[in-house]
Amino acid sequence: MKKLFSVIMFFFFIFSLNAQQLIIPLYDGVASVSENWDQKEIEYEQYGGKMVRNVVNPTLTVFLPDESIATGAAVVVAPGGGFVWLSWENEGTQVGEWLQSHGIAAFVLKYRLADTGTEEEFQQKSGAFLQQMVSVTGTDDPVLELQKYPDVAKIISLAEEDGRQAIKHVRENAANYKVNPDHIGMMGFSAGGVVTMGVALNHDEKSRPDFIAPIYGFAMEELLVPEDATPMFSVCAADDVNVALKSGELYKAWLSAGKSVEYHVFSNGGHGFGMRKQGLPVDNWIEQFKEWLVVQGVLSNE
Repeated sequence: MKKLFSVIMFFFFIFSLNAQQLIIPLYDGVASVSENWDQKEIEYEQYGGKMVRNVVNPTLTVFLPDESIATGAAVVVAPGGGFVWLSWENEGTQVGEWLQSHGIAAFVLKYRLADTGTEEEFQQKSGAFLQQMVSVTGTDDPVLELQKYPDVAKIISLAEEDGRQAIKHVRENAANYKVNPDHIGMMGFSAGGVVTMGVALNHDEKSRPDFIAPIYGFAMEELLVPEDATPMFSVCAADDVNVALKSGELYKAWLSAGKSVEYHVFSNGGHGFGMRKQGLPVDNWIEQFKEWLVVQGVLSNE
């Protein structure tokens, strides 16, 4: 009876999607390992957009396209933020809205983050958090830089587990969302790219993405390309020097393993460009992503 009620409520939410944004809890109850976390999730404005920190309960915010333009493709979107916050609009909801308007179902992942404390504590430490973000993208090895912060290092495995659960959820409910269970991909920005690569390198049959797009992202672990490695689309800016070098390692690993990969390096754009328009060629990266999906056979060339 409880299961039947859950199914009925699921369809109710789907049918009422036009009235309000659909937000799906990623787990039944509190996520494993974070049962005793007591930090409060907070939304705030920074860098001209909405940000989120102190995420304890992971969710998916769903953007389903109108049936008249739906392609059957789906993308789980993981915003970045150094595992201390999420760039919720620039690398999350704005991406979801773009995909939705082009017939692609989008599921913006709010994954677990390190505890940044109360508002007062966050304000006191915000300079240190920002310096952490800058050092990660400015060092010769952003992986080693992230590992210097114990709170961040231990959270990464939980965030990657949230990524696997997100793919699994979309695939298990593909019929309800009206998406093709074989056309479910994952896109991640910066730290979200780390999450994406964690899923790409370690997954089971249900949590395997059918394609991946690490955007100025990199892998935290040794690049042992799995036999079932999924096609990759990667983008970064050359003036984001050290992250570009780490992104290049992904390209080299996939190419050396004989796997499908496309890698774009724009001369300018910096780190964290997301959906922000700068009047540069990099502004059109997401259109190139869509063209790549056509080449992959995920979308039709219409």
